[in-house]
Amino acid sequence: MKIKYYEALDVKEIVERIVAELGFNHIELKGIHCFRSVGSKSKRTIARIHSLGKIWQKALNTGPSYLIEVISERYDKMSRDEKEKVLIHELLHIPQGFSGGFRPHKKYITRKKIESLHQKFLSKKKH
Repeated sequence: MKIKYYEALDVKEIVERIVAELGFNHIELKGIHCFRSVGSKSKRTIARIHSLGKIWQKALNTGPSYLIEVISERYDKMSRDEKEKVLIHELLHIPQGFSGGFRPHKKYITRKKIESLHQKFLSKKKH
């Protein structure tokens, strides 16, 4: 089966809330796109983030963009909390400069940091 991609407005809505509630002010929401893929052969991947790197930005005469892809077969079965954590993880890959580059996992994206940010998100969501 070939992978199929669908715009994921439900994912975009959660991303918008996370960005607002956690004060991720460096993230330009107009440059964030969310898609759901169906038919991935990936065994463990739940979501991934893609970017439009500088050379592509120059070639297409456009600004930086990021695409968050959720793998339907795994993501859709998760609880709301787990989905939020997955999206926080992906958003942490976006650098402060919102340039089209990526932040690596090492030292910056940890389970502890994701849990802490998720708790902050939940506490803000209740107000």
